[in-house]
Amino acid sequence: MIAYIERFVHENDVDSMPEQDTAAEQDRGDVLPLFNGVDLHGTVEFAGCGCGSDAGKDFGGTHFTEPLAVIRPSNSADVAKVVRLASRSPHLTVAARGNGHSVNGQAMAHRSLVLDMKSIESRIDVDPAAELADVSGGALWEDVLEHCVSRYGLAPRSWTDYLGLTVGGTLSNAGVSGQAFVYGPQTENVTELEVVTGNGDVLVCSKNQNPELFFSVLGGLGQFGVITRARVMLQPAPDMVRWIRVVYSEFSDFTRDAELLVTRPAGDSFDYVEGFVVTNSDDPVNGWPTVPLDTNQSFDPTRIPRNAGPVVYCLEVALHYSNEDPPFTVDMRVERLMGGMRVKEGMRFEVEVGYVEFLSRVKRAEKEAKANGIWEAPHPWLNLFISKTDIAHFDRLVFQNILHHGVGGPMLVYPLLRSKWDSRKSTVLPEGEIFYLVALLRFCFPYPKGLSVQEMVVQNQEIVQTCTNNGFDFKLYLPHYNSTDDWKHHFGNQWTRFQGRKASFDPMALLAPGQKIFPRNWQPS
Repeated sequence: MIAYIERFVHENDVDSMPEQDTAAEQDRGDVLPLFNGVDLHGTVEFAGCGCGSDAGKDFGGTHFTEPLAVIRPSNSADVAKVVRLASRSPHLTVAARGNGHSVNGQAMAHRSLVLDMKSIESRIDVDPAAELADVSGGALWEDVLEHCVSRYGLAPRSWTDYLGLTVGGTLSNAGVSGQAFVYGPQTENVTELEVVTGNGDVLVCSKNQNPELFFSVLGGLGQFGVITRARVMLQPAPDMVRWIRVVYSEFSDFTRDAELLVTRPAGDSFDYVEGFVVTNSDDPVNGWPTVPLDTNQSFDPTRIPRNAGPVVYCLEVALHYSNEDPPFTVDMRVERLMGGMRVKEGMRFEVEVGYVEFLSRVKRAEKEAKANGIWEAPHPWLNLFISKTDIAHFDRLVFQNILHHGVGGPMLVYPLLRSKWDSRKSTVLPEGEIFYLVALLRFCFPYPKGLSVQEMVVQNQEIVQTCTNNGFDFKLYLPHYNSTDDWKHHFGNQWTRFQGRKASFDPMALLAPGQKIFPRNWQPS
């Protein structure tokens, strides 16, 4: 749904990056000898050679550090050699970096080693009969989409809204979008992985082969292994998409219809269901002008009741179809699926787009944003999973109160189904069958047009504290904490299992140091 980022392109002055940690260069002499005799097919760049310029920052733009070296591995053997090399030092760690889209330094390694996973030899091998693709961990989902659709008419089943992410990166978290209520997150749509563990072993795993590693790594925040290959499930790709947005003034109507759609039997709903919140204003960045899907469409604010609150809600759905489907049959399917929904007259917008165009909708916004400086600006995003039992209260306290002026970017909110997630995997969720993704995708604009980066971070903390103080059943998605106690609380009754998996697959705590879950050479408590 973050297609409407394109509305947010403005000039932006970004604070210059803080000075890099010069201590990293001082350690260069200690690291260089470790690489002596290490036969890598890839390349190594050491501190002081500009290697930290990219690997020392991420999309969030709030964390900066310089690694000692950036390794561009050619294959999984290179990754394993680097992990084993780090194990020979008492303090080195290894971070796998995909396309740098983390927001809190999760893929950084302070004065240690960063693996640039995009450098691994690209691989997208499709078995059309089995509807499977073997894909490199460093491949971008947008490249997987183009390859599978253009050559085989197939496509992965589950996506993220933004496809400029690596396969290994999203599988290390979950990977959610509007298809997750049907197929589950991306972690539920892989059948096999090749993983380099923290022990330096290259292992193939699946539900039947090394199953504990398989379940650990999927959603494991990079703590148990580096994904170097994934076998992804495919399905026939449709040709076209009917893309629809419906606006509500009442949150209860919005959630009722959203939950109605995601709980219908398989095949009896739309193929994509998301939602978002906008301010009840003509603000071109945060308000209802962002809702229409085409420049020929306009929003009529007189359709909003006078007693509506400071924000309104938009349900976004999509139906896939074939070029061979007669237009009237598509119309009939759409109207049948929308039957029973509380749609008000004049509050519905729709367009027809190609399937690949629909999935690539954020890429167009990215190109515009890069041209205007927005994409490289700080993005202190906040993502949460919130139980259905608390989402209405969250709306009153957060959307209608703390965020009633918007966040300078999309505010996503839509339901997911717990039964579509395998509890053996590492991602933790709220209780109950229905829970909501809330994603506050902030964009920094020049002050005084918006909040400063620091003010946005403080506001995120206020939101999390509001959830905590009110006893909400929630979990951070793409989590980031600074203390062991916070991580224990995050994982709850799964903490013991998480620790045990760490002890098995990365006992020296070499991997993913930027998550700040386990210090180097930790001991299980």
